[in-house]
Amino acid sequence: MAAPKWVTLRSQWLGQQLKELREANDLILKDVGEYLQRDPATVSRFESGGYPIRRPDLLALLDLYGVADSRRRESLMRLSQEVWQKGWWDGYAAEVAGAFVDYVWLESRAQEIRTFDNTLLPGLLHTSQYARAAITAAEYDAKSEQIDRWVELRMTRQGILEREDPPRLSAIIDEAVLRREVGGPECLAAQLRHLAGCAAGPNIEIRVLPFSAGAHASPTGAFRIFTMEKPFPEVGYAETPKGAIYVESPDTQRFARTYDELRELALTPEESVELISATAEELSR
Repeated sequence: MAAPKWVTLRSQWLGQQLKELREANDLILKDVGEYLQRDPATVSRFESGGYPIRRPDLLALLDLYGVADSRRRESLMRLSQEVWQKGWWDGYAAEVAGAFVDYVWLESRAQEIRTFDNTLLPGLLHTSQYARAAITAAEYDAKSEQIDRWVELRMTRQGILEREDPPRLSAIIDEAVLRREVGGPECLAAQLRHLAGCAAGPNIEIRVLPFSAGAHASPTGAFRIFTMEKPFPEVGYAETPKGAIYVESPDTQRFARTYDELRELALTPEESVELISATAEELSR
């Protein structure tokens, strides 16, 4: 079944800024509609993200709103282009929830990604075998062709870590994840060896939260924090039984504090690699 139509974060963020600019100029939708020779309902859809604004209309609005700062204009124009542009991930839009298309876009734009995981490793660090086992378990009624596509998407996402300007990935992993035999002992051992290798990357930090840490600041589970360049806000992400939620700064402060609390309890990167490698060795015996 095709995923429902989704108003992307890109479109929502652009619309939110346009609304703030309109209100700062004490204009109502009717005023803007008359200026653009558009129906006020169309202007409202621009601001809600329901209909992406095109370049000529955006340029006209920036002039109307008196946005003279070249950096502000450039950032809004770039965001407008990204609303309309198709990324490689959009090729999977019919097969995944709209919220996850946003997630992949955030990964592609992030300068830093902080993660905490307590059930599975973060997808950016999966081997294809581990990814297949994890996806098959979660999507138990999916056909093999669909599983193939989801595995392909997960592996393609990892390309951001190898580009010229890769994001910094800081991952805190509960020790339980190292022990959960996803795909069986051999699959997990290979995955842990791969994980230890990833930790050697200059832009990757991996820390294990050991069982000895006891109770901790995130008993409800995994989350992500995406930090991007301006004008994009910092974004917190978590999954719930009702679906994914996204939280923008300044409401990400709780995410950041929780991450810092977990980091204080976690092993050092060196200690973490030792534990990961030792666990892989145990599984290989």
